[in-house]
Amino acid sequence: MKIFEMLPWIDWLALACFLCVWWGYMGFTKHSRMRQRSLLATTNRYRRYWMKQATMRDPRMLDGLITQNLSSTPAFFSSTTIIVIGGLLALLGTTDKAAELVRELPFAQPTPILVFELKVLLLVAIFVYAFFRFSWSMRQYTFVALAIGGMPPVEEFKAGRFDPHQYAERAGKLVGRAAEAFNDGLRAYYFSFAALAWFFSAWALIAASALVVFILYTREFHSDVLKILAE
Repeated sequence: MKIFEMLPWIDWLALACFLCVWWGYMGFTKHSRMRQRSLLATTNRYRRYWMKQATMRDPRMLDGLITQNLSSTPAFFSSTTIIVIGGLLALLGTTDKAAELVRELPFAQPTPILVFELKVLLLVAIFVYAFFRFSWSMRQYTFVALAIGGMPPVEEFKAGRFDPHQYAERAGKLVGRAAEAFNDGLRAYYFSFAALAWFFSAWALIAASALVVFILYTREFHSDVLKILAE
């Protein structure tokens, strides 16, 4: 209960804004009418094209190699996130020195030790969430590999014994889900930089949260890459 007395109302407001902006943006990208214009939705169309090609390709070694290459990125981020979490937990053991170092930074707001630990725990929570999303993405890519490996031979599709469209849609949705989980983890990394601004001041956290959302929105809905892929 002591933390409620030590933390000013503006910090609580900044924390609420940070969480609302983050989860609000996630809801916007997944449930708004704009979701079909996003970079993820556009690349999902290419994922379905890929799976349609896979149903007509024999052997499917190339598809297996692509899946393995895609899964290596969330695997890298997953292991990196574990290291970051370990470093933050180690920081909790040296909060006195760390808080003193932060106080010496220009424009940094003086922070009691208990409040400093709360800010570190926020970063820990962000990276724990990122780890779960990256690891889930990595696991879903194994399901993609299973879906590709379980596809009937090309001759079976051509003979009409199996529906290639059904197999391609199922596998394409799996790849899209894996990409979405990876995207959520990557967004957590972006917002972790916004959370770092809280060590300076509550207003810095609010401004950094708005800046991160602006950057994400620009890249996911108005980037040059999106324009090229949507052509």
